[in-house]
Amino acid sequence: MEQQNSSKFSLWRQRIGYGSADFACNLIWQMISLYLLFFYTDIMQLNAASISLMFVITRIIDGVTDLLVGYAIDRTHTRWGQSRPYFLFGAVPFALFAVLAFTVPNLSGEGRLIYAFVTYIGLSFMYTVVNIPLASVLPALSSDAQERTNLSTARKFFGFLGAGVVSACSFAMVEYLGGGNEAQGYHDVMLIFGIVGCLIFFFTFASIREIGVSASPAKVTLSDALRSLKANRPWQIFAFNILFMWTGFFLQTGALIYYFKYYVGSTALAATVASMMSIVPMAVNFLVPYLAKRLGKCRLFLWSAAVQLLGLAVLWAGGRNELIILAGAFVMAAGYGAKESIYFSIQADPVDYGEWKTGVNTAGTLSSINGFLGKCAQAAAGGLAGLLFAVSGYDGSLAVQGEEAIWAIQAMYVYLPAILLVFSMLTMSRYNLDEEYPRIKAELDARRQQEDVDMNEAELCEQKG
Repeated sequence: MEQQNSSKFSLWRQRIGYGSADFACNLIWQMISLYLLFFYTDIMQLNAASISLMFVITRIIDGVTDLLVGYAIDRTHTRWGQSRPYFLFGAVPFALFAVLAFTVPNLSGEGRLIYAFVTYIGLSFMYTVVNIPLASVLPALSSDAQERTNLSTARKFFGFLGAGVVSACSFAMVEYLGGGNEAQGYHDVMLIFGIVGCLIFFFTFASIREIGVSASPAKVTLSDALRSLKANRPWQIFAFNILFMWTGFFLQTGALIYYFKYYVGSTALAATVASMMSIVPMAVNFLVPYLAKRLGKCRLFLWSAAVQLLGLAVLWAGGRNELIILAGAFVMAAGYGAKESIYFSIQADPVDYGEWKTGVNTAGTLSSINGFLGKCAQAAAGGLAGLLFAVSGYDGSLAVQGEEAIWAIQAMYVYLPAILLVFSMLTMSRYNLDEEYPRIKAELDARRQQEDVDMNEAELCEQKG
């Protein structure tokens, strides 16, 4: 009984430790998603076209660093594991750049733009350093598909919780800490979130253990990794979906404050909807392991996306009616929450498929390319948002925007996310790894066990020799 209790404690410690890292990520990420564009246009007073260019250039640079970090993880071998050390050494720089990104320097307009470039690139790189390992470590935490779903559920519960804290509290904290000075308020809020996030990453490092489920060679060459990915069709479908899924997400999230401020006419409702988009998914998240068992991962993803699309349609049909908007946001948040939770569980399975197919474990490289594609989606969303603002005549100094600017805001929050969501569903409808996975998993486990036996026999022979 004592051993069973100890095993349960270890499982839950790892789930909480792993999940809490996404709480730390989302304290920063949600601030970036909700407020960074607004911070640049309305507080730092940067030109919308310049911001658009900055987002695109930064994401291209960031995408390259994603690939480098993933490749580095695959070649990292320490007594702490492959992915785990990155939480320890990336925590402090990540927090530091988060604070710098939300600081208004005493510089000219051109100087502020250069400062924004440097700090945003630094923040994006350090986010990669702590976030890519969060995906790459999952296959090494457990070889059991259901436990991976449990870990992913824990991750998204804490992720939604972190996003919920930001959505519910950050706006009020900015006003309180800034005392009427928004620039100071944003700086102080990010300072608090940065310190908390840093401490949580230390906790994650102490709480998780990599069990070394893969018997792949210690060193993975770039050609090995590319060969494995080329043969990995389930991952290719999943990766293609990333572009549609996350571009829509980033467009809508970045446009939220504009949509409710300038179209609906209620910044208070913006805070309510932002909180709902975190709290409702957090509650729905508890159903994901059960639903995944009943429906399968991909089918759950598709049904969840359909619910999200329905909520978006209700919100659009509601116009400026606050009750209908809230109803639509609730349905949209429920679908989004289940979809994102199972998305991260799905992400681990193509790693096993690739190792089964080619004998090469590319968890770090695969995760980094997924991250790179996510950054491409963010660049596309940021560039498109800046372009729409520029051509529509949006002016952050005006209390009331023109009709073209309002339409651009509606396009970013409703129309384009809906279209991209449909493309995401069409793409994932071609993903069929769920049916094959039990057989693949059994064969892969047998192969790993045999490799371990062969390795032990070889070591015994060397000792005897």
